Amino acid sequence: MRRPPRTRSDDLRGDRRGFTLVEVVLAMMILLIGMTTIIGLLSFGAAMSKTATLRTHAANSVEAVLLDLEEHLFPLVLVDGVEVAGEPSAIVDRAVPGYPALTYTAVATPDPDELGGPGPPLEYRVDVELSWSSQGARQKKSFTTILLREVPFGERLRQRFVEQLEPEPVEPQKEPSS
Repeated sequence: MRRPPRTRSDDLRGDRRGFTLVEVVLAMMILLIGMTTIIGLLSFGAAMSKTATLRTHAANSVEAVLLDLEEHLFPLVLVDGVEVAGEPSAIVDRAVPGYPALTYTAVATPDPDELGGPGPPLEYRVDVELSWSSQGARQKKSFTTILLREVPFGERLRQRFVEQLEPEPVEPQKEPSS
């Protein structure tokens, strides 16, 4: 059975098929709000990821500084023919291993509780200042740690066999007479 052709009276009754302009605009508004929300969430996620990466790098760089300090703060010296850790070295603007844009300065001071005891102090308070450039400005961050006066076994082996360095002889410290 054939359908009769449409007439003008059919159009006026609302038998038309399709979307009205209001429906299209409303659908576009819903789509726009959804897309804006998704873009906002993506940019927030990217910012959180960048922050987490920066914090990870910061923690790793501090760990690298501490390892470098353990190896290089106390030089290996000979006292009465015995290899021992010497007085702390001055470290100024030393590059952090693995982080060429970072430098650090370290100042070691002996623990005041050990100054009166026999021999040199074993504990040192080490004040470290990390510095780097960011957007043309110099940035700094400081932290403090306690290190024992020792030269790690691996560093002793490296100095002796890889670099073939001999410890520098020094005079033993004399105890003050009372």
